[in-house]
Amino acid sequence: MKILMINHFPLTGSGSGTYTRNLAVHLAALGHEVRIVLPENTDRFIIPDGVSIHPVFFTPDDAVKDSRHQGTTGESMNTALPFNFPCFTSHPRSSLTFGDLSEEQTAMYTDAFRSAIDKEMADFRPDLIHAQHVWILAALAAGRNVPLVITTHGTDLMGYDKWPALRRYAEEAIQACDAVISISKDNSTMLKARFPGCADRITLLRTGYDPAVFYPEKLTRKEVLGRYWIDASEYENKRIVTYAGKLTWFKGVDILLEAIRLYEDRDPASLTLIVGDGDERSNLQWRAKDLKLKSVRFLDNVDQQELRRIFSITDAFLIPSRHEPFGLAALEAMGCGVPVIAADQGGLPDLVNQDVGRLIRPSDPEDLADKVTEVLKITSEEWRDRIAAYARTRYAQDSLTQELVELYRKLLP
Repeated sequence: MKILMINHFPLTGSGSGTYTRNLAVHLAALGHEVRIVLPENTDRFIIPDGVSIHPVFFTPDDAVKDSRHQGTTGESMNTALPFNFPCFTSHPRSSLTFGDLSEEQTAMYTDAFRSAIDKEMADFRPDLIHAQHVWILAALAAGRNVPLVITTHGTDLMGYDKWPALRRYAEEAIQACDAVISISKDNSTMLKARFPGCADRITLLRTGYDPAVFYPEKLTRKEVLGRYWIDASEYENKRIVTYAGKLTWFKGVDILLEAIRLYEDRDPASLTLIVGDGDERSNLQWRAKDLKLKSVRFLDNVDQQELRRIFSITDAFLIPSRHEPFGLAALEAMGCGVPVIAADQGGLPDLVNQDVGRLIRPSDPEDLADKVTEVLKITSEEWRDRIAAYARTRYAQDSLTQELVELYRKLLP
C-alpha cells in the first residue's frame, strides 16, 4: 500500500510529529510505502528509516538561513516561506500560531502545501491519504479521489474553538474524510460535540510508543545529570521528579511549581527536572524564583534518546495538564518503567491507573504534592518493571500498527 501522510508539524517537537513518525516507521517495516508532507525550517532533519519526506520550508524565528543546505526534494532553503511554520500553541522551533497569520501568510501557507500535495498525488500516486489534525492541511487533501483518513489530536479542536476565521478548513476536512481516528475517549467526545455529523466515522485507536526508543536503561545519575552541569553528587541519594513537554498554559506547569513548593518542604531530598520549551518558559522561571524553589532545574527541549536517559534516573513523572487530549509523554515514561502522576482529565485516565501511577484532581497543587510524596515512598524496582511491562504489552507501536492497516484496507476500493 502507498500511504501519503500529512502533518502540520515536523517529526520532532510535538505529539503529532512523534505519532506520525512512529506510524510511518512501523508501516514501512510492514512493507508499505510511506511519504510524508510536512513543514520544516531547517534541512538538518533526520529522515526515518524506510520513509521519504517532502518538506515545505519555512523561515525560523531567528531568520537564519544557510543557502549551502539543500532539502531532500532538491529545494533550497532559499525557497522557504518568509515566516515560521504556525502552531496551535507553541513548538520548540516556532512561536508563531495559526491565529497570528495574516491573510497573505495564510494564502502563502495553503498555496505551498497545495502544491506539495499536488506533486505527491502526481508522482507518488498514493492509495490513501492519512492527514494529522482536523485542520487546514486535511482540507487541502480532500477531494483527491483516494480515501482520506484524519487523526484528531485535540489541539486542532482547541484551534477550532480559538480561531473562528479558520473553522471552514476544519469543516471542509471533516465533511470530506472517510474516517476520523480519535486518540482518546475524551477526544471522541470533543469531536462529536463540534462535528456531530461525523459520529459514525470515528474510530478510537490506541496511540502507541516506540519501545525501541523508550525502555528501562541502567544509568547513573552522574552520567545523566552531568550533561546538564548539575552536580550529581548533591543529588545521589535524592528522589528525582520530572516533567517533560511544552511549556505552555494548558500543560499546567504553573500548577506543578505550586506543588513543588509543598513537596519540597516536606521532603528536601528531591530534585525536580522541567524538560522542554515554550511560550511560558520565562514566566515559569520567574515564578520558580518568586516561590524560592530550591531544587528545580529547567532543561531545554531534548531528543527522544536523551529523554529516555532522563527517564532512567526519574522516580516519578508528572503531567499536571489542564487539558491533555492523550499524553504521549506519559506513555513514553511508562515505557521506561517510571510511575506517572497525571491529572484526571482528557485522555490521561485512559492510560494511568493505580497499577502504573496515580491520578490527581485537575488544577490542584495540594493533591499533586500529596501524590508525589506517596509515590516517592513506594516506588521500587519491582514496580518499575511492572510499569514497563504494562506499557510494552498494551501500547507498543509495532503491535498496534496492524489495527491501523486494517482500517486502511476497509476504506480501499
